[in-house]
Amino acid sequence: MREIIFDTETTGLENKLDRVIEIGGVELFNHFPTGRTFHVYINPGDRQVHPDALAVHGITDAFLKDKPPFAGIVDEFLAFFEGAKWVAHNATFDMGFINAELDRLGKPPISNDLVVDTLALARRKNPMGPNSLDALCRRYGIDNSHRTKHGALLDSEILAEVYIEMLGGRQATFGLEQSGSREQGSARRDDVKVEIATRPTPLASRLTIEEQDRHQALVKRLGSKAVWSKFSAAE
Repeated sequence: MREIIFDTETTGLENKLDRVIEIGGVELFNHFPTGRTFHVYINPGDRQVHPDALAVHGITDAFLKDKPPFAGIVDEFLAFFEGAKWVAHNATFDMGFINAELDRLGKPPISNDLVVDTLALARRKNPMGPNSLDALCRRYGIDNSHRTKHGALLDSEILAEVYIEMLGGRQATFGLEQSGSREQGSARRDDVKVEIATRPTPLASRLTIEEQDRHQALVKRLGSKAVWSKFSAAE
């Protein structure tokens, strides 16, 4: 299963008026990072970055002046996401902006069936909250100390770690990867060599002399042809 963990940064909060100015995405396959990422900055045209949004992500109008418009990156953007689930934290917000941008270009919206909202998933798992990305990092022991401001690619990378932990952690992911890779000729469990150490000094037997004698007598009887022929007849 292919998934893209993604995030957007925008000029403000109103998707009918404000514009997407940054998109970041991280590819997962069977809940395991592939190393493929997507990242673009986007020129919002005549829409300026709201001061409140600037305080969150730090992306200025001057920085965006030489960046391509959404129309200039849309084909590359959709190609990267093609055939994958779209996974975002508070996905309603991000998808509202993405679909508004697609609508401006006369392109069809992304179906809700393709979208996974990690905020909704977190609320089901942790109904008492809090369930912000920072709070989830604390809950799952994920280092986000380098996140001084929001950034689409950085937040996507952090969310990918959180998402994997919410699904059962990296050990569960490794198990999925191992089982899924058997058909592809990847390393199998029976390829792993395990060495069992021997004791330098054998443990003393707990059997008495009488018990050892009875055991030896039983072994002799079982080794006789008559006994084995009896077992074969019973089978």
